[in-house]
Amino acid sequence: MRVAASGLNHLDLWLRQGQPRPRQLPMVPGCDAAGVVAAVGEGVSAWQPGDEVVVNPSLACGRCPQCLADRSVFCPQWGIMGEHYWGSHGQWVVVGEANLVAKPPASSWEEAGSYGLCGLTAYRMLRRARLAAGETLLVVGAGGGVSSAALMLGLRMGARVFATSRQAGKRQRAVALGAEEAFASEGEGPFPVQADVVVDSAGAPTWERSVRSLRPGGRLAVCGATGGGRAQLNLPRLFFGQHEVIGSTMGTFREFAEMTSLLPGRLPVVVDAVFDLADYPAALSRLQSGAQFGKVVLRHPA
Repeated sequence: MRVAASGLNHLDLWLRQGQPRPRQLPMVPGCDAAGVVAAVGEGVSAWQPGDEVVVNPSLACGRCPQCLADRSVFCPQWGIMGEHYWGSHGQWVVVGEANLVAKPPASSWEEAGSYGLCGLTAYRMLRRARLAAGETLLVVGAGGGVSSAALMLGLRMGARVFATSRQAGKRQRAVALGAEEAFASEGEGPFPVQADVVVDSAGAPTWERSVRSLRPGGRLAVCGATGGGRAQLNLPRLFFGQHEVIGSTMGTFREFAEMTSLLPGRLPVVVDAVFDLADYPAALSRLQSGAQFGKVVLRHPA
């Protein structure tokens, strides 16, 4: 596949630091991609050269019992493109037939090339947390890829959405995108809302406040630890509140197709900035700064 656009993720930053150590060198990072099929291997029937496609970065064998039961995230060969396998921040990328979906015609290359990893992660998190229309969703750390996708998905699902951020500008942007209110992340005690579902990808810095912001029976969905991977859990608060803590990573082939079907005109992809592929270091710096709201995207040469 010739890559037209690819999105940056925190995995790009971690991989640069050797976390995890690449299985092989050289290693091309990049988890998200959209582009044009250039050639197909023997036995491929779903795609042909010239097709405009988006890559599902959640890779699995597609043949084992877990994959056949729509539990591909538990496949023994499961991995993430750009972390465990060669990634998309290059001119070309080779992926399996099952890991492509048709590019939504109404989406730009930048949108199509950047929603994959974070959008899929947010979609599975909210499904596993059973977010329902009319419920209250709190998105912690508005501005990141997963949090911005969760915000837009929560609105699409009919929830009342609230957000948090350390930066006033990001709080204002979250409200402009549809959040009812946005709160400062710093402080002690619960956030000023009782939520049915809290989405937290920051980890240790916000963990206690996130748990305390759950209403009785509330669910905390966790997919990352960008601020730290160790947190304490008050067990009496957990069982007296009858709360659930849900860990979630990526998603299945079916979930990726379902999420993609929401894109054309119904689920905006929040793009922060677009850089040429040659300016990859500048794009990494933008992501490293934490100033972005939404996805940082690379535009590849034709």
